[in-house]
Amino acid sequence: MTRAALFQMTTGIDPQANAAAIVDAIVQARAGSAAMLFTPEMSGLLDRKRDRARAAIRGEGDDVVLAAVREAARREGIWVHMGSLAIAREDGKWANRAFVIDDAGEIRARYDKLHMFDVDLATGESWRESNAYTAGEEVVTVETPLGRLGLAICYDVRFPALFEALGRAGCDVIAIPAAFTVPTGKAHWHLMQRARAVEASAYVLSAAQVGRHEDGRETYGHSLGIDPWGEVLLDMGGADDGGSAGVGFVDLDPARTAEVRAQLPSLANRRAIAGQPAS
Repeated sequence: MTRAALFQMTTGIDPQANAAAIVDAIVQARAGSAAMLFTPEMSGLLDRKRDRARAAIRGEGDDVVLAAVREAARREGIWVHMGSLAIAREDGKWANRAFVIDDAGEIRARYDKLHMFDVDLATGESWRESNAYTAGEEVVTVETPLGRLGLAICYDVRFPALFEALGRAGCDVIAIPAAFTVPTGKAHWHLMQRARAVEASAYVLSAAQVGRHEDGRETYGHSLGIDPWGEVLLDMGGADDGGSAGVGFVDLDPARTAEVRAQLPSLANRRAIAGQPAS
């Protein structure tokens, strides 16, 4: 049995303040005997005003949040999954990039969000992530104290092929950090998170943004820990039911994954469909 901690955040527009909040969560996670802490998408900066955000977005080597988290992970002796940071690329665009940091403060893996959130909602909200961010191109897994971890970010959850690939890669856990809108969260958040766990026969850990943010947006919250059978082990609540920022814990049992995969070996039983790749 291993323990994971999830940090549900209300990230603002000041990277220094956000870094301090994450460092405090790292201390709490270690005190709670977690082997690894998970943070939401855009943990270091959440600002829909891109002209203002541009002044705070840096390359990896100059990112104040990444530096603070690496140092805290080393000092506390705990692994950290940074759900994502806005990182400046050399080509002038940005990456929505996740980091897995080990207990020595070293970066073990990076993942750039594959699917850009370009939508027009019935509520009138319009989002064009691809106007500023460049999509990633690779499926990423990494060995951690929780087992093999597969990486995804927010809107990726709507694309089952990614999670089938992560399941076939033998992932024990999949991280789906998010900053879900309230309308889409109410409609689909729990449904899709549970479905992804079942499809991959893996634990899903989804640290989420919650509440009203400094830039005016509102996010759904409900950070989740889900087992390979689709059972919800942790739900940190949202603005709709009194949920707020904070650290929650969930225990993962490797035997449960083996049990589910033996009982329903859907990954092993998969067959190629005409016109579709076999893997």
